[in-house]
Amino acid sequence: MLDDEVLTIKEVAAHLKIGEKTTYSMAQAGELPGFKVRGQWRFQRSDLLKWIEDQKAAHGRNPQAEG
Repeated sequence: MLDDEVLTIKEVAAHLKIGEKTTYSMAQAGELPGFKVRGQWRFQRSDLLKWIEDQKAAHGRNPQAEG
C-alpha cells in the first residue's frame, strides 16, 4: 500500500515544500512524526498525511467547507 511507504528527510522536505534542515529540526523536536533507522530519520507516509490533516484541523482549516 502506498500509505505504508517510508520517506526520507529529503522526500518529506520536498512534499512539505520546506528546507531539509527545517524538516530535520522539526523531527528532532518531535514536531514531525518520524523514527530513526541507524541514526537517519525516516517517516511513514500515512503518519505524515495524518499529521498534515491534524495541522489543518488545529489551525481551523476545513478544505471540505471551502469552495
